[in-house]
Amino acid sequence: MTVHSLHERRSLADSSARRDAAHFIDGEFTQGSTGKSWQNFCPTDGSSIGRVPEGGRAEIDAAVRAARAALDGAWGRMSVVERTDMLGAVADAINRRFDDFLEAECLDTGKPMSLASHIDIPRGAANFKMFTDVAKTVATECFPMTTPDGTGALNYGLRRPRGVIAVISPWNLPLLLMTWKVGPALALGNTVVVKPSEETPLTATLLGEIMNEVGVPKGVYNVVHGLGPDSAGEFLTQHPGVAGITFTGETRTGEAIMKQAAHGIRPVSFELGGKNPALIFADCDMEKAIEGTMRSVFSNCGQVCLGTERVYVERPIFEEFVARLKKGAERLRLGRPEDPTTGIGPLISKEHQQKVLSYYAKAVEEGATVVTGGGIPEMPADLAGGSWVEPTIWTGLSDDASCVNEEIFGPCCHIRPFDTEEEAIALANSTPYGLAAAVWTENLSRAHRVAAKMDVGICWVNSWFLRDLRTAFGGAKASGIGREGGVHSLEFYTEITNVCVKL
Repeated sequence: MTVHSLHERRSLADSSARRDAAHFIDGEFTQGSTGKSWQNFCPTDGSSIGRVPEGGRAEIDAAVRAARAALDGAWGRMSVVERTDMLGAVADAINRRFDDFLEAECLDTGKPMSLASHIDIPRGAANFKMFTDVAKTVATECFPMTTPDGTGALNYGLRRPRGVIAVISPWNLPLLLMTWKVGPALALGNTVVVKPSEETPLTATLLGEIMNEVGVPKGVYNVVHGLGPDSAGEFLTQHPGVAGITFTGETRTGEAIMKQAAHGIRPVSFELGGKNPALIFADCDMEKAIEGTMRSVFSNCGQVCLGTERVYVERPIFEEFVARLKKGAERLRLGRPEDPTTGIGPLISKEHQQKVLSYYAKAVEEGATVVTGGGIPEMPADLAGGSWVEPTIWTGLSDDASCVNEEIFGPCCHIRPFDTEEEAIALANSTPYGLAAAVWTENLSRAHRVAAKMDVGICWVNSWFLRDLRTAFGGAKASGIGREGGVHSLEFYTEITNVCVKL
């Protein structure tokens, strides 16, 4: 079974063909045995995309057993060069079928094709390429030591794959964030069982086709669709054959997964929620700060873990900054993914739309001044069924307001003035989260000084979403556990054994 009609290039608006998802287990597409499924809706207009099968314990068990068998089979016997060459072919195949992945990604998410074609699909391929380089070049330590008899000993490290990795990936950047985990897992010799978000099943399914096309052994890459509690997500994290769990998503879900991982003392790697600040100093390059903050607040309709929801602006430029950000927000054009003039798409679902709108209402209740937005935009009749909200900016909220402290995950931010560098740092760090921050200043000393005091996993200076994939990535405090990227991924995706040889 293949994903239906993903190969035809057409306007998304004109497409009526079904695109049913499927599990991918041991190299085969299947609808599974539960008889359960759900309807996948396009967030752009509310139309039906197709059905998604819900996996149960039997599907999870079959996927884990297939992944375990692959470790003991041809995949486990491959040399590093053979394995990485094959994953390089996976990356090349993603690029060859770029349009197929782009269409699937935009159908599931509603994001503009201009965004997905620039970020999501290229990074999906790059994640495989980069980690093949890491796997081929990484070294382990070696220490000679003296012994009482004078002959000495030699200690050296051996890295081995951890085993079957459970990959639970989110809906906001489905291909990018899934391959960010699958890439290093496979490059380092593991096998995976992927449980994609129920909102975005298509690209994970399509990647199964790629795996078969390039000859990746059966069982190396598996996909089981489902929900969280009492469904595929929970069954996967409970399975004793899973050696490690990597997850991107809400902090609350991460806490639930940690409880499951405690059985068997299995390691986890988590990128969780955030309430990320931007600090705008009066000496910033205003044009760059506005452009960067616009992207960090409104890109992907605000559905970016690294996005900015709290903006702190030094008082002398506060009014100008608010006015210019308002102007930028109001220029954003809402529309279909394939329209090149579309600047912002819909939220992922009607359920998420209601969550974001509840915060829009709560901000007003808590005393916010609505600078712009705050509701549902008027859309053409053919888009009225989509999950649309207005790009929104607030001022005037107290520091303890819900909309200042709770992750909303929508195209919105609160802007507050500050007077001193010390005050800005304190405000930025006044949250249980610690994922990302952005600092905008032309003062080099201040840039280094403030960045060093941010309680976050990544701090951008005069930029946003700029990533060298070799660097450590992850969250501090309630925003995550562990670091991935470059050699840092080795800590989670491999086990190291020290070999001590008496000479």
